[in-house]
Amino acid sequence: MTVDTVDIEEAEPTSAGIRTKEVLRLDRVVIRFAGDSGDGMQLTGDRFTSETASFGNDLSTLPNFPAEIRAPAGTLPGVSSFQLHFADHDILTPGDAPNVLVAMNPAALKANITDIPRGAEIIVNTDEFTKRAMQKVGYTTSPLEDGSLDAYHLHPVPLTTLTVEALKDFNLTRKEAERSKNMFALGLLSWMYHRPTEGTEKFLKTKFAKKPEIAAANIAAFRAGWNFGETTEDFAVSYEVAPAATAFPPGIYRNISGNLALSYGLIAASRQADLPLYLGSYPITPASDILHELSRHKNFAVRTFQAEDEIAGIGAALGAAFGGSLAVTTTSGPGVALKSETIGLAVSLELPLLIIDIQRGGPSTGLPTKTEQADLLQAMYGRNGEAPVPVVAPRTPADCFDAAIEAARIALTYRTPVFLLSDGYLANGSEPWRIPEPDELPDLTVQFAQGPNHTLDDGTDVFWPYKRDPHTLARPWAIPGTPGLEHRIGGIEKQDGTGNISYDPANHDYMVRTRQAKIDGIDVPDLQVDDPDRADTLVLGWGSTYGPITAAVRQLREDGEPIAQAHLRHLNPFPNNLGEVLARYEQVVVPEMNLGQLATLIRAKYLVDARSYTQVAGTPFTAGQLAHTLRETIRGN
Repeated sequence: MTVDTVDIEEAEPTSAGIRTKEVLRLDRVVIRFAGDSGDGMQLTGDRFTSETASFGNDLSTLPNFPAEIRAPAGTLPGVSSFQLHFADHDILTPGDAPNVLVAMNPAALKANITDIPRGAEIIVNTDEFTKRAMQKVGYTTSPLEDGSLDAYHLHPVPLTTLTVEALKDFNLTRKEAERSKNMFALGLLSWMYHRPTEGTEKFLKTKFAKKPEIAAANIAAFRAGWNFGETTEDFAVSYEVAPAATAFPPGIYRNISGNLALSYGLIAASRQADLPLYLGSYPITPASDILHELSRHKNFAVRTFQAEDEIAGIGAALGAAFGGSLAVTTTSGPGVALKSETIGLAVSLELPLLIIDIQRGGPSTGLPTKTEQADLLQAMYGRNGEAPVPVVAPRTPADCFDAAIEAARIALTYRTPVFLLSDGYLANGSEPWRIPEPDELPDLTVQFAQGPNHTLDDGTDVFWPYKRDPHTLARPWAIPGTPGLEHRIGGIEKQDGTGNISYDPANHDYMVRTRQAKIDGIDVPDLQVDDPDRADTLVLGWGSTYGPITAAVRQLREDGEPIAQAHLRHLNPFPNNLGEVLARYEQVVVPEMNLGQLATLIRAKYLVDARSYTQVAGTPFTAGQLAHTLRETIRGN
């Protein structure tokens, strides 16, 4: 956090006379809101993020919440947090460590204090620091009084009391009034960082339109928090972070999460293909938001089916693909395991189908609300037989939009199921997204089979469902009910061309190799390498590691360390030039949130001694830790 200039601004008159408060101009800030699952930290963070986005800052967020629907109140497992990094320049991560922690109770303080650097600001709700609440999380003495927080700028604020006092004229019970304390905290932080307020007040009026008394109370609490910051002696300084005027190309921007961007990408792909969009899905964290969002867009010919289980969800989606829809199924790692047989059927049928895997910590139920990249090998090989499937991975929340369109392009062009591997970090995180113009989107129009495509030796014209396009090796897509295009379909091996059931060994060998050749021949762009200094070390990533890797590479280059960077979107097939790129470097480092799955593929295919750097903590890499590891690699340590 860099301080650029210092101004003195005059505040509103108060009963004590005219006050002046110092305003520090910063280039970036990292804030973390933390509290009990019922304290509304996700809503608070989301509102602060929305106002920050409208103000014009670049930003990146990291929501973090328990898997339990309602963990025991006041306990460490029940802590929910929301971290936001915003700046006046281009940024790539939610920040390594918060400059400000808002802790709504002792559990929130204890769960997060190890992440807070010395000198940071900590705002605590003193009303919750009762003896019982502190003992519940292992505090034998009050951390607000025993000197353990002397290294920080501590702001003790009775948030609950102040909120209840601000709402005393409303017809609310004390418990109902206390629920607005997150809005009081939001108002205080909005004052501290000069955030706009109109959007939040409008949001509250809309959210509680059917309960105007609750809307008014939340707005009153929000304004009380703002006024408290303005008048209290404890906050003598406020901060300004200017808009990121030069960070973005011209255009219209909005803040967007990864799952929302992915949903919009699927809708855009269906419109560009002029096909109805069909989602067959079973709810699972962290993919359920895609089902929720797509269900709102029936006006775009979107049909959503919440199935009774994962197998039914993908079965319905594959049936929709057979019927001529752009078919999608969404899930996470455990659901992919259940869907594997039907994915193999889709490989055999050679129908377009998008399998959206929002990865989370595993195995089994694992860590439902935490992030991981451990499904890559499952996506590559998690089916019986030789069943190759293309794999695409977005790198940022906004990039989920483009990745969805790319996955649809491959599925429709090559008649194949396609994996899209996002993860919890991308799904729930958010950043500014430039809304594209319609003419910037690719044409995905599909030509369905309309009549016979083969002539028999006796001159009869017939339809062969497995007669292939010579360039893409894709088979024709025939819509059921089209006269003359009746054909067999099923999971048993097919005869080349006719699609008849075949047990012939030579035919099976040919079909297996043909399906593999189709995937190997998919047209994907060459890998782009960022290497301004002709470095000896390449850091190669995929998926959501893009932000931390890029931030770490920037740090190293600022320190004079030469390092090259490349990031894979296409994981199957790999870009054609990947082998040549890898051969140019003495050292290749592959950071992953797994135990080295991409590194294993790279070593096997290219015989490159790729060095794996891994983490499976349920949290993203920090730029600092990656920079340290890469620096040691460059220096040969």
